[in-house]
Amino acid sequence: MKGLSILKKNFLDTVRNDSTTLSLLGRGDGLELMKQTVMKDKMFVLFPGEGDHVVEFFYILTGEMEVDLSGEKIKLGPDDVFSAKNLEAAVHFYALTEVTILSFSNVSSFHYLSNEIMELRKIGELVEHKDRYTFKHSARVAEYAMKTAIKMNFEKKQISNLFIASILHDIGKINIPEEVLKKPAKLTDEEFALVKKHPGDGADMLRKTAYADLADIVEQHHERINGRGYPFGLKGDEILTEAKIIGVCDTFDAMTEDRAYRKAFSAEYAMAEIRELAGVQYDPEVVEAFWQVLKEEGKIQ
Repeated sequence: MKGLSILKKNFLDTVRNDSTTLSLLGRGDGLELMKQTVMKDKMFVLFPGEGDHVVEFFYILTGEMEVDLSGEKIKLGPDDVFSAKNLEAAVHFYALTEVTILSFSNVSSFHYLSNEIMELRKIGELVEHKDRYTFKHSARVAEYAMKTAIKMNFEKKQISNLFIASILHDIGKINIPEEVLKKPAKLTDEEFALVKKHPGDGADMLRKTAYADLADIVEQHHERINGRGYPFGLKGDEILTEAKIIGVCDTFDAMTEDRAYRKAFSAEYAMAEIRELAGVQYDPEVVEAFWQVLKEEGKIQ
């Protein structure tokens, strides 16, 4: 019938990452209907809308989640509904089980996880499969970075961009030989020169896509505020805050996971080392926000 559209047991598009599956059920005139599955123990974040006109509704189909509102923990389950309009700050929901949510919004957001990003993420996954010691590294860095940005009161679009840049920050390593990535001994000067090319190579890949505006974040994630990072030796405010956040989270995750050349350090030790270098290599505000995130999650005392 004219004016009627039926979609039987299917989706217009689906994207997946390490914590969620998001399926687009319908869209039109700026409206989107989506079905989202959040994996157990993962986080779902509701961000402030960009404008007074933004309204979002969420209906829990299956599973249980928990939200902390000013110290009060509220559990939500099947048939519970929550909505957002003129939200003042980001709200964190934690999936106690696998959770399936139906959502309706009058703003388009599905495009943030486009096919181009999925293709680039496949490159990142290839990198991590080349080196078992860095498997899932980018996903962990992205989660740390997003939580740190929320703590620093970033806007929704900034957080979305940071999440994508974090997921893709190491894609340039696809050009590094596997024997260099896995080498258990100290790298030679020539090998380290290859490693130092990966931020630029990753940025070049991004600049060929619709997400070219995120390339500088990827390119700068190994810069340090004292000018002793790479590839350009940028200092202080020359480095994007998003890149500074990835730099701190990247360092922490690398230190707290096993590597070919050493065993993992404890979270307490890694964070102590990073805090010692706050104001030297790392932005003090970023370090403080990340430290608060780890404390709240019980990863450090």
